[in-house]
Amino acid sequence: MTTHLVWFRADLRVNDNLALAAACRRPEARVIGLFIATPQQWREHHLAPRQAAWIQAHLHSLQLSLAERGIPLTVLDVDDFAASVDALENFCDEHNVDALFYNYQYELNERQRDAAVEKRLGDTLVCQGFDDYVLLAPGSVTTGNHEMYKVFTPFSRAFIKRLHEGLPECVNAPAVRQSGPLPTPAPFKPFDYPQTEPDADLFPPGEAAALNRLRQFCRQSLADYDKKRDYPAIDGTSRVSPWLAIGVLSPRQCLHRLLREHPDALSGGTGAVWLNELIWREFYLHVLAYWPALCRYKPFIPWTDRVQWNNDEAQFIAWCEGKTGYPIVDAAMRQMNTTGWMHNRLRMIVGSFLVKDLLIDWRRGERYFMSQLVDGMLAANNGGWQWVASTGHDAAPWFRIFNPTTQGERFDPQGDFVRQWLPELKDIPGKAVHQPWLWAQKQGVTIDYPHPIVEHKQARVATLAAYEAARKQ
Repeated sequence: MTTHLVWFRADLRVNDNLALAAACRRPEARVIGLFIATPQQWREHHLAPRQAAWIQAHLHSLQLSLAERGIPLTVLDVDDFAASVDALENFCDEHNVDALFYNYQYELNERQRDAAVEKRLGDTLVCQGFDDYVLLAPGSVTTGNHEMYKVFTPFSRAFIKRLHEGLPECVNAPAVRQSGPLPTPAPFKPFDYPQTEPDADLFPPGEAAALNRLRQFCRQSLADYDKKRDYPAIDGTSRVSPWLAIGVLSPRQCLHRLLREHPDALSGGTGAVWLNELIWREFYLHVLAYWPALCRYKPFIPWTDRVQWNNDEAQFIAWCEGKTGYPIVDAAMRQMNTTGWMHNRLRMIVGSFLVKDLLIDWRRGERYFMSQLVDGMLAANNGGWQWVASTGHDAAPWFRIFNPTTQGERFDPQGDFVRQWLPELKDIPGKAVHQPWLWAQKQGVTIDYPHPIVEHKQARVATLAAYEAARKQ
């Protein structure tokens, strides 16, 4: 009997899974699944304990969903990617695998691992990979000179043109593949990695929960998305990123649900702003595949690597703990530290504060985010940090520096978000909460909240000088 193996990675779902669907096309083939955890690799890449728990929870769900279809899923635990190649080869030998199916990953180490697998196994079995993690394959949206775009807007225009020419299709979940008794899921041990359970009210595990969240957002919230998305006190964003990050939800499912509810989104109508966010995700993935040095913490703009960073350890810890004395920054950091998620507008604010107020290397912020986020994803995280640091593709100009106080006043005008995460400021009314020391001085009271660790105007001057010096070298 022919045996097809589906090697699951960042695609923990049965619906719209290109590798799984391809493995199941031949009804006479026996289909089995495998997931290989690599805790040592995770440690080197600062995987958040919340995301480790998130992955494990979805592996249990996936195992049950596959078993209902007659497909057993085995979960192995090895140290790193090198060991995973050996484990995969041994598993294929043990189970007499004829064909291996998997969905591509675009990070450098993952691509090197896949190349090693294809070299090792390519002579003995068929290896088939699929561009499942993206809407359009990296390298398929390029300039007239067949080069990758460096700026988002022309990339977005070209991307939408390609979508008009033909949408990437979703594929169905496989049907039940055997008439006899279905396989009993084999229990697997918890990963050898620290784990923290994500907030189940915010992010309930499972494909059904992911699809329900997507459906609710597209039907109920998307029409006002462009008006509400920048205000963290309002539940105005999709919050599907944790499921997208590990592949419980596919970008094709997001696109088709969007167009089902708002058919004019591709032409600039309702839903176009959220579509733009999906295309930003694609942009960062395509960029990462084209310039793999980004995976090694290299800036895209070379001269920015000459910036002389301050890297004050006490200030970095204050930023991490949400004790900078700037309420919007501190509230955002405490939200992430508590829930594993942060509103996108706040990611820009706290990133700008770390890099351009504290003059601390953006790579330290990138790694800290990965250590906390349940939706951690290298391409988007690296792209976002290089954007605020003015070191990457289509980044903010190096002389653009957010004022954290005015950002708070603009996007949390009544201070509702700040008071939610900084209970020590709960008695300060309205927007006065964004300058609590000024309010306390006027009231003649004391507050249990730190003074600002830097003065923004002075910090801005120092940062501009540091960037200008690096640029002129």
